[in-house]
Formats: sequence, structure tokens, C-alpha cells
Amino acid sequence: QVQLVESGGGLVQAGDSLRLSCAASGRTFSLYPMGWFRQAPGKEREFLAAVSWSGGTTYYADSLKGRFTISRDNAKNTVYLQMNSQKPEDTAVYYCATTTRTFLGRQEYASIREYAYWGQGTQVTVSS
Repeated sequence: QVQLVESGGGLVQAGDSLRLSCAASGRTFSLYPMGWFRQAPGKEREFLAAVSWSGGTTYYADSLKGRFTISRDNAKNTVYLQMNSQKPEDTAVYYCATTTRTFLGRQEYASIREYAYWGQGTQVTVSS
């Protein structure tokens, strides 16, 4: 059974940086893409970033404008999301997720429907 556990969330001030981690277990981590999403109160869950199975290709939501960086360490079965220059509007529950397919098309990386397994989420609150 695939399990994803996020950590690293918390309360930060605007302008601060924060790194989220997501530890995976239950299958061969290095074979599958990983993604980060977030959901703010009253809003739909939105795509933030994704990384291919090898870590060689990354995709980002245009709205992030280079503030976030996704990476993975296949030796540690962990994916990360480095978040810089945080803004109050970044306040949300952050989720990591993974797919059932190794190879995705470019547009598919950003599609929630492609992600079958989800973590429980970690809260990030950015104060102004």
C-alpha cells in the first residue's frame, strides 16, 4: 500500500522560506512521478509542481513565478518543495501525490486526475 507523509509545514512570516518534505513507502519510489498541490479554504485544490521519476524534468504552475522548487531524493524515497518569498496567499494545506504511471505527457503532470495516491497534507500559514 502506497503511503505518503508530508512534513515541514508551520507558521511563517511573509518573505520567509520553508521546505516541505514528503516521505513515500509501499512501492518503488523511483519509478513514479511526484507532485505537490495545495488547497486553501474555500478554494479548489491546485497544482504547484511535479517532478519526473528520475528527477530530471520538473514542471511548475505559472503562478509561482519561480518562488518554489521541487526536487526528489530517490535514495531517501523523499520529495521536497522549497518555498521562498512566502506570501499570505500561500496559506493552505499542502499535499504531495503520486501517480500509477511512470511516463506522463507534459499536460498530464499538472492534472489532479493523474494522481492516485495522496498524503494527509501539512498546513502552511503565512502571516503578513
